[in-house]
Amino acid sequence: MDLSTSTVLVTGANRGLGRALAAELLSRGATVYAGARNPDKVDLPGVRPIALDITDPDSVAAAAKATGDVTVLINNAGIGTTTDLLAGDLDNVRLEMDTHYFGTLSVVRAFAPQIAANGGGTILNILSVLSWFSFPQSGAYCAAKSAEWSLTNALRAQLAEQGIRVAGLHVGPMDTDMIREVSGAKTAPAEVARLAVDGIAADAYEILADDISRQVQAGLAGGVTALYPELP
Repeated sequence: MDLSTSTVLVTGANRGLGRALAAELLSRGATVYAGARNPDKVDLPGVRPIALDITDPDSVAAAAKATGDVTVLINNAGIGTTTDLLAGDLDNVRLEMDTHYFGTLSVVRAFAPQIAANGGGTILNILSVLSWFSFPQSGAYCAAKSAEWSLTNALRAQLAEQGIRVAGLHVGPMDTDMIREVSGAKTAPAEVARLAVDGIAADAYEILADDISRQVQAGLAGGVTALYPELP
């Protein structure tokens, strides 16, 4: 795909990976809509800020109506509530699913017709290594990301005939506000953004941004005991 002739919508583009994605796309000549619940917080010169709350159907519909020329959609907006599935607040569990699964689906349903009408293009869903592997202390996030991975696979098959390639990016810990308090090695958002945009340009279906994602993907073939050796 030639990104220099593409018009891209990035959700959650006011900070973190979303902002890095928008910057990387601009550097390659793309026209970029930077979606954010509060577009006044978008501070990246050269982008087109647009109001977009992916959990609000009216906001999603308004964003689709306000554009018209999108050929690439990057579903990046997300949250992390660190909610335990058994003991955590059930409202937080629902919020995770409303954001990562229903929110992503809502944006795809609104923008896929636009992308198809413009001759086809790409949708990239920003997933996580935790769509393949779950930690109990953040079970709500893991479950929502796993659902988004399943959504990605279904849409990939369903939208291909419309000339829309659906890709997923899996990534481990990144140096963003979401996991600011977590210690250990973290990948810079700018590096993940570069790999993600490289993948879009190469028409990849799956993009693995770090070693931990590659290791967990390889472990899937080993079954439950390979992924969770602590189980009795």
